[in-house]
Amino acid sequence: MVIEENRYWVVDVEGSGGTPPEIVELAMVEIADLKFTGNQRHWLIRPERPIQPTVSRIHGLTDTDVADAPSIEDIADDVLMWLDQASIIGHNVRVDLDIISRSIPDWKPRVAKALRPGLESYGLEKLGVALGHSGDAANRSDRGHHSALYDASLTALIFIDLLSAVPDTRRADVLRDADILDRRQATLL
Repeated sequence: MVIEENRYWVVDVEGSGGTPPEIVELAMVEIADLKFTGNQRHWLIRPERPIQPTVSRIHGLTDTDVADAPSIEDIADDVLMWLDQASIIGHNVRVDLDIISRSIPDWKPRVAKALRPGLESYGLEKLGVALGHSGDAANRSDRGHHSALYDASLTALIFIDLLSAVPDTRRADVLRDADILDRRQATLL
């Protein structure tokens, strides 16, 4: 696999806090050749059940914010179209991908995790600060932490940073060692 020939979508979701959680916000940011392409997608999504007040305090979204938004079924085909033939990148993305897989049953991702050793914390916010990308993510998204678009932008910046530090000749090995085997539905971070 030659990373420069691939297209990656960095994905982040925010949930309703229910059991099971429903998607209330979905953001996707495209990178290619370890650069932002300028192509991004962002949706607010109306869940079937109310957003829990405890999660509204975290991501700031309320039932009023999503009252006129489309349902996940309304955007599923669009999401699938954008993710077709793309590798998926995310930070600590297991919950996000479980929610997307449950909400859009036709999409079944593989999850792999690769982290830079030796950092004090691997939480997205701490990684963004440690690697100096929080401000850039805020500028790119016009949002803050726990917004899907901000988190996807920050994850893309971290992914680009981590792989840019790896010599071109070693990138395929790094991705292989991270168990990114399925070009269509792989994750890193």
